[in-house]
Amino acid sequence: MKAAVLTISDTRDEDDDPSGDVLIGLLSEFGATVINRSVVTDEKIGIEDKLIELCESGVELIITTGGTGLGPRDNTPEATRSVIEREAQGIAEAIRRETFGSTPMAMLSRGVCGIRGGTLIINFPGSPKAVVECFEVVRPVLRHAVKMLSGDTKHNESEAN
Repeated sequence: MKAAVLTISDTRDEDDDPSGDVLIGLLSEFGATVINRSVVTDEKIGIEDKLIELCESGVELIITTGGTGLGPRDNTPEATRSVIEREAQGIAEAIRRETFGSTPMAMLSRGVCGIRGGTLIINFPGSPKAVVECFEVVRPVLRHAVKMLSGDTKHNESEAN
């Protein structure tokens, strides 16, 4: 699985990106090959441009971190919605539902998930703790989701339930 990590922040860069560092570790441990790691500011057009560029580069999975809250510069969900072709609402709903048990702040996350071409895009919040919690929610479905996006829609008995 080819993956990309995109940090959205006005205050972070690749040398100071704790959430991105955690996400790279989780993806690598999962067996994904992280072929791109980037940091962009909270400008909506910059986020959109980077997401499109990453999708066109052939990555199968993009996980963003940051910019999903209620702040005036939190533009990640809007940028993601503008580039995806189809939403995968169940993933975003599951992330909020499962992480709410750890913090009531989960209900303030506006992260979305969707598909552009053969790429799955998932928005995570910007804290390292949230990245770990959100990754644990999506871990069980990532391989199957990416497999389905590649056109392999067969279900194994263990995946049927």
